[in-house]
Amino acid sequence: MRFLHTSDWHLGRSFHRVSLLDAQAAFLDHLVATARERDVDALLVAGDVYDRAIPPLAAVELFDDVLHRLADAGVPTVLISGNHDSARRLGVGAGLIERAGIHLRTDPAGCGTPVVLADEHGDVAFYGLPYLEPALVRDRFRVEKARHAAVLGAAMERVRADLAERAPGTRSVVLAHAFVAGGEPSDSERDITVGGIAAVPARTFDGVDYVALGHLHGCQTITDRVRYSGSPLAYSFSESGHRKSTWLVDLGPGGEVAAERIDCPVPRPLARIRGTLEELLAEPSLQRHEQSWAEATLTDPVRPADPMARLTERFPHTLSLVFAPERTEGDVLASYAARLRDRDDHQIAEDFVAHVRGGAGPDEREREVLRGAFDDVRVAAAVHEVTG
Repeated sequence: MRFLHTSDWHLGRSFHRVSLLDAQAAFLDHLVATARERDVDALLVAGDVYDRAIPPLAAVELFDDVLHRLADAGVPTVLISGNHDSARRLGVGAGLIERAGIHLRTDPAGCGTPVVLADEHGDVAFYGLPYLEPALVRDRFRVEKARHAAVLGAAMERVRADLAERAPGTRSVVLAHAFVAGGEPSDSERDITVGGIAAVPARTFDGVDYVALGHLHGCQTITDRVRYSGSPLAYSFSESGHRKSTWLVDLGPGGEVAAERIDCPVPRPLARIRGTLEELLAEPSLQRHEQSWAEATLTDPVRPADPMARLTERFPHTLSLVFAPERTEGDVLASYAARLRDRDDHQIAEDFVAHVRGGAGPDEREREVLRGAFDDVRVAAAVHEVTG
């Protein structure tokens, strides 16, 4: 069984106010062509089809067009909703669309009901686990704590129970949208932390032959059987070092996995350049970045006049300008920035409590209150995304 594993299309997303619709259309052209040329048996999309719950019409039209082309090509497609999607909206018409070989899995209740495809070696069961917001599905899965590991573990119990009832030798593939321990995040993913915990262990998915993950935007291998495809396009400058690709996976008769990376089209390379304004304007080695989308970090001790206008004379596609003056070690601003570096919202809030109390940080009960407050805000945002 040969399938393409992709995720995190984020249709409708822009890059620093630059529309990416043309680039997203080019990727979808590439995807359909690859499916045809490499004779794939299925296409898997592991969530975040859209960038937001109510996508712009142009993004919906792109999605509609690619579904028609995949159906015309006879490529069965399994899609799940991600944390950026509105599961209810994405799932509208799922039963009708399924007749064309397009299988939308957006309802958590269907985690244990696979899409079954067959090749010359027998059946392959594809289980779609849409993004499971712990606070919203906790009761449905009857878990004690609203944590990602708990709800995904409960969903996988349903998968394994269904698989146990199938004919011996049935191979299995799970699509999931989650942060799995060992994955490397970037700046463009939305935080899904609950109670200070976001990652779930890879062993959560034990018992299946392949796990097609979405959510993290870098293509990466957690284990030989657990992989992220990453996003097909870069959505932040933190992804400037990414090689954007999809996985072409061959699943052997005994569940053996052979995976090949298929490069995605690059609309324009990304570059992060750093130095004083005069250095950036004069440095010969930066010539290779002159046509890139650029993020420039200026280290001038005093902000220079008209920096963006001057930069764009040499780097016309500069999209982001950051000021990071080089400071001495004793500089108050430098030491404050150092204290905040690599600290999450919870840690910063606890540090603030310690600061206003003269060094006495929060006790465990107060930490729980802080965690609950952050979780409530995040869940309220998630509910708003789902309900629109």
